[in-house]
Amino acid sequence: MAIEQAVAEGIILGMGNPLLDISATVGTDMLTKYDLESNNAILAEDKHKPLYKELTDSFSPDFIAGGATQNSIRVAQWMLQVPNATSYFGAVGTDDFADKMTKSSVSDGVNVQYFKNEDVATGTCAVLINGNNRSLVANLSAANTYPIKHLKEPAQWTVVEKAGIYYTAGSSSPCLRTLCWLLAAMR
Repeated sequence: MAIEQAVAEGIILGMGNPLLDISATVGTDMLTKYDLESNNAILAEDKHKPLYKELTDSFSPDFIAGGATQNSIRVAQWMLQVPNATSYFGAVGTDDFADKMTKSSVSDGVNVQYFKNEDVATGTCAVLINGNNRSLVANLSAANTYPIKHLKEPAQWTVVEKAGIYYTAGSSSPCLRTLCWLLAAMR
């Protein structure tokens, strides 16, 4: 039996904090400028906010759909090689970064069901590569705003009901805890 016959569309559903990875090779001057350490991962502070624009404007970065859960879903999709075998929920803004992330995930074959928050920017993660080292600076922004009401809308709930496997990374997000309770009650 071919895998296409064994794997149903939407069999795996992930929900998490989507971040657009903005990845560029930089010099140590960029690490110094933004008070960053090699091989470290931090949450962005106000002093890091200009970093994302600078990477976009002054370098030739790669834009990659990221965030722990979304990365795992993209890998599952790649392994299954069945279009839309995976789906993903998360919150993004209504900006160019959301468009880039959507394009990246959809081109990987993932059925993205992003909630679009007009009030806040899409979450990003600056990935500064320096030699064999990298420094990550995550700005969660819209990723932290997913409302459970979006999940309960008929179009999204159909995706939830279709899935047989649910995945989320460990998180203290109240929305993700609510999702886990909803899924447990459903099954």
